[in-house]
Amino acid sequence: MAESVLTVAYDSGVNLFDTAEVYASGRAETTLGNILKKKGWRRSSYVVTTKIYWGGPAETERGLSRKHIIEGLRGSLSRLQLDYVDIVFANRSDVNAPMEEIVRAMTFVIDQGLAMYWGTSRWNVVEIMEAYSIARQFNLVPPVCEQAEYHYFQRDKVELHLPELYHKIGVGAMTWSPLACGLLTGKYNEGVPESSRAAMKGYSWLKERLHSDEGKKQLSKIKELHLLADRLNCTAAQLAIAWCLRSEGVSSVLLGVSNTEQFLENLGSLRVLTQLTPPLITEMDALLGNKPRNGKKEGRS
Repeated sequence: MAESVLTVAYDSGVNLFDTAEVYASGRAETTLGNILKKKGWRRSSYVVTTKIYWGGPAETERGLSRKHIIEGLRGSLSRLQLDYVDIVFANRSDVNAPMEEIVRAMTFVIDQGLAMYWGTSRWNVVEIMEAYSIARQFNLVPPVCEQAEYHYFQRDKVELHLPELYHKIGVGAMTWSPLACGLLTGKYNEGVPESSRAAMKGYSWLKERLHSDEGKKQLSKIKELHLLADRLNCTAAQLAIAWCLRSEGVSSVLLGVSNTEQFLENLGSLRVLTQLTPPLITEMDALLGNKPRNGKKEGRS
């Protein structure tokens, strides 16, 4: 199934594949590497990105120390069967290494040809700016991209806090969870299906969120957004993904799909993008009622 999804994606013009050392304890990188090798696509025709932080059970196999950044990336490259990744992301779950050490280690892996660029994942604006300042101070390589969660109910960072960085230092955003763990597809409107993520072990937090007062309000808004999608003759998922794509500074929206049918349906969001006119975006903002204040947000329509 993974090979089928990747093949359809590549043939449809998708050129970026994102993974991480922690996904399926490294098996995701191995699977991706095997498929890329089998397909024999020109290396210059696609982009591979991975994230470093959670690499293994040992204390030295996680975090953002120079040791783990270098060893972790080499481990990822071995599993991916690649000479280099296009972007290596520092997945900063907490501050466990000096910023200068992180920037110097990332500069080293780029100088060694193990990565083309480096970026940040789940960093705040102050941390990104600090990394950029250190890079400029010591003539090192600054980060070029931030991976951030972005969807209808998670807007402040991408619309309010990151635009300043887009304009000041050119850092773009690669966003994830456009469907908020499936919440925006409407699958939870009538409860929690047995086959859904919220019913899986380890996702009790998602089930609790759905049953909270805030979750119930969000489900109510999702039903209204479904009616809007019907009006546009598209699915709720297509509308949600197109809404993410229209945002200023969003370079790429990461999709997680289970099969080719789901992928092709998601890809239909590109057709919806042209329908997101300023009046429609205003209508959606009024419906959501959570537009960040003072945010510089320019649509792409």
